[in-house]
Amino acid sequence: MSKFILYSLLLFSIQVQLLLGEQALPIVTLDNVSHFVRKQNPDLAAARMLIKEASGRLAQSGRLSNPELQSSIEHNSRLREGRIEIGISQKFPITNRLQLEKDVSLSELEAAKAEVRETERKLIGRSRELVVNLQASRERRKLLSELIGVSTEFAEFLNKAAEKGEGSTLDAGQAKLETAILSVEIPQLQAREAALMGELKPLLGMRISDPMYVGGDLGDPTLPTKDLKPAMRPDLKAATLTSQAASQQVELEKARRYADVEGGLFFAGERAEDAPGGYEDEAIIGFQFKIALPLWDKNEGAIQEAKARKKRKDLEVDALRRNINLAAQSTRDEMTKWKRLIEEIDETLLPLAEQQTKFAEEAYRNGQGEIQSVLRTREKRLQLAASKLDALKEFHLARVRHKTALGR
Repeated sequence: MSKFILYSLLLFSIQVQLLLGEQALPIVTLDNVSHFVRKQNPDLAAARMLIKEASGRLAQSGRLSNPELQSSIEHNSRLREGRIEIGISQKFPITNRLQLEKDVSLSELEAAKAEVRETERKLIGRSRELVVNLQASRERRKLLSELIGVSTEFAEFLNKAAEKGEGSTLDAGQAKLETAILSVEIPQLQAREAALMGELKPLLGMRISDPMYVGGDLGDPTLPTKDLKPAMRPDLKAATLTSQAASQQVELEKARRYADVEGGLFFAGERAEDAPGGYEDEAIIGFQFKIALPLWDKNEGAIQEAKARKKRKDLEVDALRRNINLAAQSTRDEMTKWKRLIEEIDETLLPLAEQQTKFAEEAYRNGQGEIQSVLRTREKRLQLAASKLDALKEFHLARVRHKTALGR
């Protein structure tokens, strides 16, 4: 009894460890791949520093310059005369330059946030494409395994028939060759999957040696809605904010035509000889004011540059919005065409190929056909099944590009 209990406990612990191991294995799908990118991608973590940089510029912008402390001392070494002066001055803008600087920095901060989301959008889009390719490769291996199983069964039937003298040894050899040719493609697909995993893991912030499983399948081809909202694209948002900052920069350069005025207070103490009465001490309090005259430098060049930049940014926003609409529409049209092809293969061509394969095998088994007919019909069926799988993969890749184009 004790041995039975020990054996049961050991078996239970092994099952628990296996269960925990399965739970610890990250499972990546099209639905959650964005979570891994946002949480672990190192490039995205580095891009987020752009926000902190822009926050620092915003905190520094729109500030008055530091006041200046001035002092001077004069002393006549031959006499007891001297003078000491202490003053403080501060520069003030006569325009709304400081507020404009704040506005520009705030727009740049929001643009930096949008740029980070744009980096995230591209990384997620590429990760989704890799997941689709991995799912398609796995389904192709599954298809090949099923065909290899059928071919192996048919080859065994021919081999037994040849051993009994009821069939041709050459036909059995050709059937085995067909099975071997199909088997060669599986290692190729596995090598391709290893390369895809090697590209996907760094995007998810994983090491190549980290375990990971890509779950889910391609699913049925379902067209998305025609709701196109290019304003959701973060790069369009960033471009719009950059254009806004360029417009604010124009006003800022106009405000910089007028230099800051400078005002200050000073206190002076002076001792001078007033013959024949002796020495007298005097105290002086004064106010000083400086203003630059905009005669030679009116900041025309900087204003012209800012206006040209504003025009360029506006044109970039218009071009980007047009490209987004075209990309969204073209990917949806592409999905429509792939869906039609999948339906035609699935509803018409593939059933016909399966029927012809069945007829050819039955005819050969009954001695009414040739092995070449069986192999050709099987080859055509494989080609159609592979074409359907390729079309399904291309549909989902187009769907990923469609979502990426809309910033979803």
